[in-house]
Amino acid sequence: MTSGSVSSGGPGASEVSSGDHGSVRPGRPVRRLTARARDEAHRVASPLELFFDLCFVVAVAQVGVGLVHEVAEGHAGQGMVHYAMLFFSVWWAWMNFSWFASAYDNDDVPYRIVTLVQIAGVLVLAAGVSRAFEHQDFLFVWLGYLIMRLAMVAQWVRAAMSTAGAERAVALRYAGGVLLCQVGWLGLLVFPEDARAWVFLVMVIAELGVPVVAERDYRTAWHPHHIAERYGLFTIIVLGETIAAATVAVKSAADEHDALGELLPIAGGGLLIVFAAWWIYFVVPVHGHLRSNRQAFLWGYGHYLVFASAAAIGAGLEVAVEEAVGKAHISATAAGAAVTVPVALYLLTVWALHSRHFKVGLVQQAVLPGAAVLVLCCTFLGRWAVLGAGLVATLTVVTGTTLTARMVAREGAVG
Repeated sequence: MTSGSVSSGGPGASEVSSGDHGSVRPGRPVRRLTARARDEAHRVASPLELFFDLCFVVAVAQVGVGLVHEVAEGHAGQGMVHYAMLFFSVWWAWMNFSWFASAYDNDDVPYRIVTLVQIAGVLVLAAGVSRAFEHQDFLFVWLGYLIMRLAMVAQWVRAAMSTAGAERAVALRYAGGVLLCQVGWLGLLVFPEDARAWVFLVMVIAELGVPVVAERDYRTAWHPHHIAERYGLFTIIVLGETIAAATVAVKSAADEHDALGELLPIAGGGLLIVFAAWWIYFVVPVHGHLRSNRQAFLWGYGHYLVFASAAAIGAGLEVAVEEAVGKAHISATAAGAAVTVPVALYLLTVWALHSRHFKVGLVQQAVLPGAAVLVLCCTFLGRWAVLGAGLVATLTVVTGTTLTARMVAREGAVG
């Protein structure tokens, strides 16, 4: 098994060094796609991975726009179903790439080209999002997903050709599973509209099962610190997109309707929510918790809710802005719920995946779940709902920080 570290230079500048993770020597443009070491020192996200994330957020933004239009028109139920389906396709393709790259990224020319093909696929998918929301036409979404998934199959086949034994069997099972699932997704095109939600549920189960089945006998060499960093970076990008979307909505509403008084509470509350969301996610070093496939699968799969809720916060802020200036055909309570529900979901999922593993005692464990309940109560504050949720989120950070500081002080006194 070859270990290595990847430089940020050209394809020929990357190296796969043997034994010494700190040394870098020139490599060939095409190299065997063998696994990297799980204990590789100083493993960080590559420039290609950062570019990959940035392009994927374009699709996330389009899915958020579709959700805004559906909720603002009073079709929240339908909008949430379509949002869940489309966000899953983006998130699952991103996640599959991220875990594969953590184990096999050799940064040679074929690897880079195939990754760029995956980026092209998500842009095709993004182009079809509006048609999927408005006309339930999933052709472009399916085509974009097909491009991404065939590229992923090519990576696994290449890994199989470069390995042997149990590791090769894992790569082939991944390639075969991805292909079979892609055939199943044809149901979104051929089945009646009222059956597509059931097709989606069946295919989600199938997709989630592929890694479990593929790695039942052999664990791929994903890097815990690298994976934690990749998820954290994508969280930052999604939260950044949320701020950008809300800023554009507030600016447009202020320019067109001169309603600064109505918009300031939404803008201020939204900013507090995003700041608190960032703080809460990054307050603990979660990579130490990822010690087995079971832990990693639960953590990785659970991030669907983290990413989806974080992106939905931005959509909810846009809805709240549209309601404040009279453009949305919903009540102030419904507009408040468009923000408070995803915020509460974010708090609960971050607690379940991250924070609970580092909290000591009932009081510390209760902070985030209790905050989620209080945020939901803010829904009934009408047009002050967003500001109320922002203040609750801020108080949550203050409370958590204070409790941690007191615990550390007590431990220091005892020591």
